[in-house]
Amino acid sequence: MSLRELDLNQDPACTTKSLSNYLPKDHPDENKWADCVHCGMCLESCPTYEITGQEQHSPRGRVHLIKSVAEGKLELNQFFSDPVFACLDCRACTTACPADVDVGGLIEEARGQVRQAIPLTGWQGAVSKLFLKGIFPKQTRLNKLGGLLKFYQKSGMQTAVRKTGLIKIMPEHLVEMESIMPEIKQPVRERYKNQTVIKPKGEIKQEVAFLTGCIMDVMFSDINEATINVLTRNGNEVTIPKNQGCCGALHVHAGDRDTGRMLAKQNIEAFKDADKVITNAAGCGCMLKEYPELFQDDPEWHEKAEEFSKKVEDISKHLHDTGYEKPKAELNKRITYHDACHLAHGQGIRQEPRDILLDIPGVEMVHMPNSDRCCGSAGIYNITNPEMAGAVLENKMANVPDDVEMISMGNPGCMLQMAIGVQKYGRNQKVVHTVQLLDWAYQKEDGKGDL
Repeated sequence: MSLRELDLNQDPACTTKSLSNYLPKDHPDENKWADCVHCGMCLESCPTYEITGQEQHSPRGRVHLIKSVAEGKLELNQFFSDPVFACLDCRACTTACPADVDVGGLIEEARGQVRQAIPLTGWQGAVSKLFLKGIFPKQTRLNKLGGLLKFYQKSGMQTAVRKTGLIKIMPEHLVEMESIMPEIKQPVRERYKNQTVIKPKGEIKQEVAFLTGCIMDVMFSDINEATINVLTRNGNEVTIPKNQGCCGALHVHAGDRDTGRMLAKQNIEAFKDADKVITNAAGCGCMLKEYPELFQDDPEWHEKAEEFSKKVEDISKHLHDTGYEKPKAELNKRITYHDACHLAHGQGIRQEPRDILLDIPGVEMVHMPNSDRCCGSAGIYNITNPEMAGAVLENKMANVPDDVEMISMGNPGCMLQMAIGVQKYGRNQKVVHTVQLLDWAYQKEDGKGDL
């Protein structure tokens, strides 16, 4: 469908008003769409356009809709909301765009407008309020949820639920997620609650602070532990600020910019004394770097956010740029690498993780075609938009080489989604985080274990 065929006047809510139909708070930035000339260079990069072939589900189509609301041609209604929330926010279009149009930023601002105008109600509103406002911003509650999941796994309840078929009362996509849920272990922040500073064994080369994350620490605490091991192995003194919190990415993606700002302020304050903030989750790192976007109308906090964002660095880039000890033990594995969207497109980090993998003796890297194509995770997109997420995942898995033993990546959401893909399509690859592989090589070198 061409832009000419995207007839906005077909929608009954379209008007001819000349004034903007956006609400005053968090108004989308017109500078972000000003350079879009609808050239179509973004079309082939967009997973949703690839699947639907519909202009409103393409980057330029969404930009056109966002601009149309500003011009008073379209209301803030469901016709506008659907394509805005169907976007994966993978940022591949910005990478492809010759004018660097910030489609991702526009999408997030538009979602904020939609949630102001059309708040979620009913069960959707209740679930959103419970998790996004009641659990994720509160680390103690999140840890309790993790404790319940651990009890579910260890008590035999999980086995019983699966064997009796009770699991089948859940929607199919949630059944898939339950089936690949990693083993829940003690969160790093609980493990080190009496030790906020972890010193390296040898000389201290630099001091860094570590964002443990929310989902990362509850569901992937072993990856957080591996991150600390690798950092301290390489002369980093690691600080884990006690008052840090969720990065707010899920909230901003869902249109809840107020909670996103609250969490941003919390983290800016928590890490104010840090020289460098290390992350191991692509989505978190991208959000932290984009905190200034949340404070466009608040000069004081915008300045603080700008200063903070300059400190943020992904673990792979930090190791690559500061020099790290190359392991001597061989892993002898055939590995392919998936570029997490918010690492490759969001932060421009592509080669650094690959170099780390190539520096592990015995690792044979196998190229994945379209490695920077979205897997369909996109935060909680695979929960809110399961059909589209499933179609995106199917396309992704078609590009995973058959003859590899592991798929490496740098984002927890991608790991869960790709694990679903491995199971669903009868594969047998192990899904791993890049820093885990480096840590395993170090451990093997020290005689502490093997894969």
